[in-house]
Amino acid sequence: MQVKNKIVIITGAGSGIGKATAMHFAHHGAKVVVSDINLESAKKVADEIVTNGGQSLPIKTDVTNFEEVENLIRQTVDTFGQLDVMVNNAGIGPRKLLKTAEYTLEDWDSVIAVNQTGVFYCMKLALLQMTKQGFGNIVNIASLAGLKASLNNLSYSASKFAVVGMTKSAALEYAKTGIRINAVCPGYTESALLDQLLSAKPEMDMMLKAVIPMKRYGKASEIADAVVWLASDQTKFMTGQTITLDGGTSL
Repeated sequence: MQVKNKIVIITGAGSGIGKATAMHFAHHGAKVVVSDINLESAKKVADEIVTNGGQSLPIKTDVTNFEEVENLIRQTVDTFGQLDVMVNNAGIGPRKLLKTAEYTLEDWDSVIAVNQTGVFYCMKLALLQMTKQGFGNIVNIASLAGLKASLNNLSYSASKFAVVGMTKSAALEYAKTGIRINAVCPGYTESALLDQLLSAKPEMDMMLKAVIPMKRYGKASEIADAVVWLASDQTKFMTGQTITLDGGTSL
């Protein structure tokens, strides 16, 4: 992967897909800013990267707080001089899986705040910096739930459909500027979000695997492969695209 020495920010990088992506970028020589709402988790990932010979900076960021996102971009540029890649990975799911009419206002507000508004904040501020530079690359983590119906999961589905739409709209706006914007849409992947779902409804394990043609969940490292590839110089003519990694579920 051609990402050596690129300056990369990954939100929600303290665990799961975010951590796997941070480690993968570092393995290929990128300098990684590990951003997470949990600073201790961010520090552990950054320390692991440094221990393995890479360069990393942990920064606490709540993506629903515009000022904290501003600080994230500012610290990154102050430390490394530029921002090559922004990976918008931070995301949450609802606490309760309910039909639309029973859906809680708390779950709607919190999920939309992180998954949709948080991505907007990060895209807006990253694009301001990248426009000044004349180059940059954004990879948004959407979901299979942003491409097809997702039962009892309205806020998550709405937020991920929004991420796909924002990716395409912004990619069109900035295509002439040297800035590329793409998204990945993971299916059911081993992560804290999946653990949360299976803890709430253990019977879902067999049901989910039954609809995955490969009969297994995706691995965080497999999603990370796609993210790093999209951020690399090997995809210079690709923008506004969504890559689906779902073991064939969407088929």
